[in-house]
Amino acid sequence: MTNSIEQLIARADQLIARIESILPQPLTAPDWNASPAWRYRKRSSGHGVLEPVRHVAGIRLADLKEIEPQKEKIQRNTLQFVDGLPANNVLLTGARGTGKSSLIKACLNEYAPRGLRLIEVDKEHLVDLPDIVDVVAARPEKFIVYCDDLSFDEGEPGYKALKSILDGSVAAATPNVLIYATSNRRHLLPEYMKENLSYKHTEDGEVHPGEVVEEKISLSERFGLWVSFYPFSQEEYLAIAAQWLSWFGVSARDIEAARPQALVWALERGSRSGRVAYQFARDYAGRRPA
Repeated sequence: MTNSIEQLIARADQLIARIESILPQPLTAPDWNASPAWRYRKRSSGHGVLEPVRHVAGIRLADLKEIEPQKEKIQRNTLQFVDGLPANNVLLTGARGTGKSSLIKACLNEYAPRGLRLIEVDKEHLVDLPDIVDVVAARPEKFIVYCDDLSFDEGEPGYKALKSILDGSVAAATPNVLIYATSNRRHLLPEYMKENLSYKHTEDGEVHPGEVVEEKISLSERFGLWVSFYPFSQEEYLAIAAQWLSWFGVSARDIEAARPQALVWALERGSRSGRVAYQFARDYAGRRPA
């Protein structure tokens, strides 16, 4: 009889252990010395983990050309944050390939020695932002929660989670966490022609947006700093291509000779972005090793 009870208890313990292994577990702090950059990931079991980025992109602020006004704003805000001064959550919007994400990575490399850290979170995991903030709240480092290429469709849960974290949650803002997000959409949600019909005109000529438009604007307005990026002119594109060619060790004479090829490269891709300039420089430098 005693053996049967002991076997039953052992089987019950095994069953409980198996159930616990598949239940969502609280997010635990990683070894923060492993990397200055982290990715938040969800396992198939539903467990959230912070994974270190083993190879952080080595881009520097000095490598980014033709975006000086945007660079000045982001660098100033980030420096204020690192120094423990008031700073804003940042929304970087505009043309693709113009340096939005690169600027954030360059700031990380610039200020990581002074305690800046970065956690990349995909939009589908933004509902877990409160857990991430709780894990880092007591740390001495300053954390940028980075959301790349952010946009939402109607009804996505991450939209309201981000909105609450930015401004509106009962919990006070954590002074060592800021949100930096990049997007091609200024208001982060799709906009439709029919929404223009919801605007209201008062007798004195003022125009007021309707509830649907107000809701879409409300999220982007919670970012304290908006930084806009614009398509590059031909000369700006060539200057960026020259910068990257120099970075890859191409001589000044070859850089000048490469201008027509750089223009053809951009024409074939239908874009004169910084990303296209970098891709051209990689191709050109790879075909003409020093």
